[in-house]
Amino acid sequence: MAKYRQGRINDEMQKEVSAALRNVKDPRVSNAFITVTAVQVTPDLKYAKVYYSFLQGDAKAVATGLKAAAGFIRHHLATTLNLRITPELSFYKDESVAYGAHIAKLIEGLTFTDDAPAAEDSANAEPAAPASEENKA
Repeated sequence: MAKYRQGRINDEMQKEVSAALRNVKDPRVSNAFITVTAVQVTPDLKYAKVYYSFLQGDAKAVATGLKAAAGFIRHHLATTLNLRITPELSFYKDESVAYGAHIAKLIEGLTFTDDAPAAEDSANAEPAAPASEENKA
C-alpha cells in the first residue's frame, strides 16, 4: 500500500474516532474530555493504535472506558469508512503533551547572562583581509 494512502487512512480514522467518542455514553469516557492525537494503522489494516490525551478523570478509568467502548467505536468506523477490513483498536495514552509542557517549563526556568565584553570584542574587531592568490600558495 502506498504511504500516502496509509496517511490518509490514519487521518480519516482520527476524525471518525473523535466523532465516535462524542457519542459514547460511558461517563468514564464522556466526562474526560478525550482528544485523539494520532492514529496509526498497520499496512494490512487489521490493527490500529489510537493515541489519546484527556483533561479530567483517572488514567486507569479512562483507559478502561475506552477499552469497553472499542466495539462501539469500531462499529461506527465500519459504517462511516469504506474499508474492506475494520481495524481492531488499541488505545495508548499520548505522553507527548506532558513531555512538551515539561520541556517548556525547563526552558522557562533558564536564566541567561549578558556576556557584554565578548560581544563588544567581536563587534569592534576589524574584518580580516581577504586572502590573495599570493597568500594561498
